[in-house]
Amino acid sequence: MAQHETFTVDTSTPHPARVYDYFLGGKDNYPVDQELAERLATGAQRGALVNREFMHRAVAHLARCGIDQFLDIGTGIPTEPNLHQIAQGLVPHARVLYVDNDPIVLRHGQALLSSSPQGATDFLLADVREPAGILAHAARVLDLNRPVGLSLVALLHFVRDEEDPWALARVLLDALAPGSYLVLSHGTADFLPPEVAQRITGTYQDGGIALCPRSLAEVTRFFDGLEVEEPGIVRAPEWYRDTEAPPDEESGFYVGVGRLP
Repeated sequence: MAQHETFTVDTSTPHPARVYDYFLGGKDNYPVDQELAERLATGAQRGALVNREFMHRAVAHLARCGIDQFLDIGTGIPTEPNLHQIAQGLVPHARVLYVDNDPIVLRHGQALLSSSPQGATDFLLADVREPAGILAHAARVLDLNRPVGLSLVALLHFVRDEEDPWALARVLLDALAPGSYLVLSHGTADFLPPEVAQRITGTYQDGGIALCPRSLAEVTRFFDGLEVEEPGIVRAPEWYRDTEAPPDEESGFYVGVGRLP
C-alpha cells in the first residue's frame, strides 16, 4: 500500500527531481526549477535523456535475467515509460518500491498506482541518506530473501563525500540476497573542460543543490565486491543491449550494472 500522508511541496527552491523532469520534457516542475535548468550546459538535457535510456535498457536486462522485484531510490517524477512499466511489461507480476525525498514525486506516484496491478507498486517518501528506514519499508513490500534489482540512477552525485555515498550504497546492498543487482548511473566531469565543470557545479550550488561529479575510479568503488556485467562501467551510451553498436555520442554519466554474488 502506498503512503497517503499530506506533505507540503517547497516551490521556492529547485529540486533535482523537478529539474530532471524539465530536462525530460515533463510538466511537473516550477519556474525556479526551469530557471536553474536553463542556466546549465546545453548538453544537460540530452544527457538526462541518454541516462533515462540506460535505465530502460538495464531494467529490461534484469527482468530478462529473472529479477521480479525492484527497489528504485531517487525515483524522480514519473515519466513514461517508468521503471515499473519496463519491468512489468516483461514480468507482469514484478513488484516495485519507488523511493524519493520530494513530496511531489510521491503525489504523482500515487496516481500511477491505477496503471499498475494492485499491490505491485509502492511509494515511500524517504532519503537515501537514511537507508535503515528504506530497508525497513522494503522488507514489508519486497521479499529481501530473494534477489532484488537496486536502482540508484542519477542519484548519488547529489550526496557529498562527507556523507559517504559508498557506505550508503553498501548498507543497501548488504541487506539484499545473493543474486541481486545494482543498477547505477553517476554524473562525471571527466569529459568536460574544468571551467565548464565548475560552472555546472556552481549553478547547482547557487540553487542550493550540492552536485558532486566523480571520476571513473570513484564510481567504480560503488561496485566493489560485485560481478560487473558487460560492457563494464562505461559512459551511458556505451551500455547497450538492443543495438549492435553503442550510439556515438557524448555523455556526462558513468553507468554500470553489477551482480551481488
